[in-house]
Amino acid sequence: MRLSAPIFRLKRQARLLARADGVPLHVALDRVARGEGFRAWSHLAASASAAAAAAGDGGRALLAALAPGDLVLLGGRPGHGKTLMGLELAAAAGRAGRPAFFFTLEDDEALVRARLRALGAEPDGSPVIVDTSDAISAEHVIARLGGAGAGSGGGAVAVIDYLQLLDQRRSNPPLAEQVRALRAFAGATGAIVVALSQIDRTFATSGRRFPELGDVRLPNPVDLGLFTRACFLHDGEARFAGV
Repeated sequence: MRLSAPIFRLKRQARLLARADGVPLHVALDRVARGEGFRAWSHLAASASAAAAAAGDGGRALLAALAPGDLVLLGGRPGHGKTLMGLELAAAAGRAGRPAFFFTLEDDEALVRARLRALGAEPDGSPVIVDTSDAISAEHVIARLGGAGAGSGGGAVAVIDYLQLLDQRRSNPPLAEQVRALRAFAGATGAIVVALSQIDRTFATSGRRFPELGDVRLPNPVDLGLFTRACFLHDGEARFAGV
């Protein structure tokens, strides 16, 4: 079923509806989904993920391109597939028998699980560990990966949704410190850590085919050279860039 607008715009509609009607966000999301002809938001999201997955498993290709110890920036504008790519990557790692994690400060676990099921991950006992804790930070991620075994994180694949939210809590260290901690942990253990990233809206008027490192939205300074790889998504295509 074709959506009337990209998912990120439908989410925005739901947030506005929640504020206007004074209802919880999940109630507003379900209302928007029913307006699109779906039973609930989880049904809409799963359907969208299934359609995208049918076009190809980008997560498996991305996993094959990464090396132990990589700290990866995966950037894209809203609606261009960075969350889907992150989910595909986690699902591919889980199917390969690796400890796989998806950390999100953006969506609830039910929605993430629905999208993982659409990608072929097991609905129960999924090899992908979904963490939606409000306490997500570099320290939290490192603690979860270190507790997964496999050499205190070695072989693990973690996706963080998303980079700019890691320092939204004042109790967390500055984002630059967190990125340095993630780089050190990945390098020491062989884990692969992938941080989804927002891209500044000015890219839309740049005339370029893909975003670049200079387009990464950084509310606080971060040395992007700490990332070993960068991959940018736009209009259904992906491109690696040097860092």
